[in-house]
Amino acid sequence: MKNSKSESYAAAGVDITAGYRAVELMKAHIARTRNAGCLDDVGGFGGCFALPLGMEEPVLVSGTDGCGTKVKLAILMDKHDTIGIDAVAMCVNDIICCGAKPLFFLDYIACGKNYPEKIAAIVSGVAEGCVQSGAALIGGETAEHPGLMPVEDYDLAGFAVGIVDKKKIIDNTKMEAGNVVIALPSTGIHSNGFSLCRKVFDIDNNNPELYVAKEELGGKTIGETLLTPTRIYVKSILALIEKVSVKGISHITGGGHYENIPRSIPDGLGAKIKKSDVRVLPIFDIIAKTGNIPERDMFNTFNMGVGMSVVVAKEDVDTALEILRANGEDAYVLGEIIESEEKCVLI
Repeated sequence: MKNSKSESYAAAGVDITAGYRAVELMKAHIARTRNAGCLDDVGGFGGCFALPLGMEEPVLVSGTDGCGTKVKLAILMDKHDTIGIDAVAMCVNDIICCGAKPLFFLDYIACGKNYPEKIAAIVSGVAEGCVQSGAALIGGETAEHPGLMPVEDYDLAGFAVGIVDKKKIIDNTKMEAGNVVIALPSTGIHSNGFSLCRKVFDIDNNNPELYVAKEELGGKTIGETLLTPTRIYVKSILALIEKVSVKGISHITGGGHYENIPRSIPDGLGAKIKKSDVRVLPIFDIIAKTGNIPERDMFNTFNMGVGMSVVVAKEDVDTALEILRANGEDAYVLGEIIESEEKCVLI
């Protein structure tokens, strides 16, 4: 029997006009990210980008990631203009570990309902992350999923592509015992470990304690501190590798020190780090105390105040620290490379 009721995409829960409105609101943010490689404006089916010239063997390096369940906190706090920085950071901080300069970025937003102003706020953060990393935002997708996601919910992910001359790819085979590990401080939790944070602070139930200012957090609330955007290290690392031979770089993300530092270290060597030398941020002390979490689990889950580590020769340490500090990083010596079958030795 034929259904006499008239149906439409809007009646099914997808508002096409809201999508048009969101794109219009995004354009000013996207324009901030344009660079010499951009070949077209917003609205095409594919983003076009011209590769830079002058490299002997250009190698493209790609990375894709999301913000994890950090978006849950952004939704609860109704603050959406910084979560995009996290999406960019998680991708570009990975590709810079190879020595690659980010070229462009694309975002993907899935939402229960397209609220144009909210989507534009999210994209404003993406654009800010692109500006911080020097990448162009050349495209993206906003997908409305009625019936699949609650109307207030969304998820955010991204994809970045960078480029490096093959001879300049970070080569950890040149690492040797006696090299020095340098820490680049994080701005906080960054975008990993939020499933544990949500449990510790009862975030899913919108715990009122999230909104109480804490003296040990400089007067910020737990919620504000957890939502602090991931630091983007691209420009400082690019400045470093121009002047110093870097042996290895680790982006300290999910899995903390124990899983990420070994990724940049060859077999037979390990990073020896004194836990007392790690400049642990106050938020991690609060997490450990509130959740009664053992120290090893903390170092195996969170960055503990170290967002990235780099390995250089001992004779290059002073120069490396000077360059990093001149580029806004409060860098410090974290440890040393030793002969070891265990690639991360925390003592």
